[in-house]
Amino acid sequence: MKENKTKKYKLPNGLEVHLKEIHTAPIISHWVWYRVGSRNEKPGKTGISHWVEHMLFKGTEKFPASISDRVISREGGIWNAFTFLDWTAFFETMPADKIDLALDMESDRMMNCLFDKDEVESERTVVLSEREGNENEPLMRLDEQMQMKAFDQHPYRNEVIGLADDIRSITRDDLYQHYRRYYAPNNAVLAIAGDFDMATMVQKVEQYYSKVPSSNLDAQPIPAEAALTAERRVEISGPGDTTYLRVSYRAPAAANDDFFAFSVLDSVLSGPSGLNMFGGGNISNKTSRLYQALVDSEITVSVSGGIQSTIDPFLYTFTMIVRPEKSPEEALQILDAEIAKVQQQVVGKVEIHKAIKQAKAMFAYGSENVTNQAFWLGYAEMFDDYSWFEEYIARLEQVNPQAVQLAANKYLSAARRVVGIYTPQMQEGSVS
Repeated sequence: MKENKTKKYKLPNGLEVHLKEIHTAPIISHWVWYRVGSRNEKPGKTGISHWVEHMLFKGTEKFPASISDRVISREGGIWNAFTFLDWTAFFETMPADKIDLALDMESDRMMNCLFDKDEVESERTVVLSEREGNENEPLMRLDEQMQMKAFDQHPYRNEVIGLADDIRSITRDDLYQHYRRYYAPNNAVLAIAGDFDMATMVQKVEQYYSKVPSSNLDAQPIPAEAALTAERRVEISGPGDTTYLRVSYRAPAAANDDFFAFSVLDSVLSGPSGLNMFGGGNISNKTSRLYQALVDSEITVSVSGGIQSTIDPFLYTFTMIVRPEKSPEEALQILDAEIAKVQQQVVGKVEIHKAIKQAKAMFAYGSENVTNQAFWLGYAEMFDDYSWFEEYIARLEQVNPQAVQLAANKYLSAARRVVGIYTPQMQEGSVS
């Protein structure tokens, strides 16, 4: 079997290309990552990146929407797309001998999407319906209100789907201008992994992508966000029979050295977070401190933590389902007590070793197949570069107990958080 080879280079039009040979199966995964997400949206235009993602599935003259999905499926492939805070990504995983279809389709819609007015209006209804569905989900409602409380200036305050009033007012020209500005080779990373010959794939990339023109990005500065100095609260109520408690702290950006100690801290407190958003295994968190303190003691039904890899500092969030006979304040007191223990007393080496081992395992589960390998080729470039992925495990192993304690004291202060509570009631409540 050939040794995996990687190649990273840039086309004259600005497209960053990252290729990795993996000869374990006759499959190739092809991803295009655009450096645009809700982070790049202005007030009045929230949700525009997510909507543009939808429109890129509405076809070009060469690949009309009516045939694209059938063509991919007929050739044994899968495709999808995702919009997040910092990026938008499109991918196809295909049999290796069919990869030209993905190259052709993706390069074509990088420059030739139609944005038909009728399709725009049809998709407006779809996005609004998706938004309304979110409003019926307690945790989605809580998330949105908490993000707005957590950030005063930074666009991270807005959910990716956008505000309903903005979705109603965004025009076809707004969408098309956003597409022309951001969905261009000089704002993109092409990541391909799988069963191919490197020289041949370089030629294919040149054939399909070199003709795509670059755009005038004229990048706008992102507003700086001051640190939180006092606890903020969100309390809402609505239909259902479940009480939720969420507690969000400002977290380090992924490129910050603190991120690695914070990842181990996350594993100690609530079990490791899966950093691959689209695949990977799962590791039980039953040995984590918060599970033992909250679930085993029958204060909550569940507890989990989550950190994400972002360009700017985002949020580290604990989520708890509170038992009906208990109160969110009881759960919050226990959470605070467990955090205080880590802040005041160095975590033992054995526990740190276990936490690192679990975090490494979770990371490995999210990196093991061809699609995940291609995912990481591009994803890491969205907030740092590919060396972040390559060095992740080694940097975790360098984390010591003192670094974990420092991270707990630096980031998990009650003055740096937003507390959110959802209380089930038959009638809608209010936001505080």
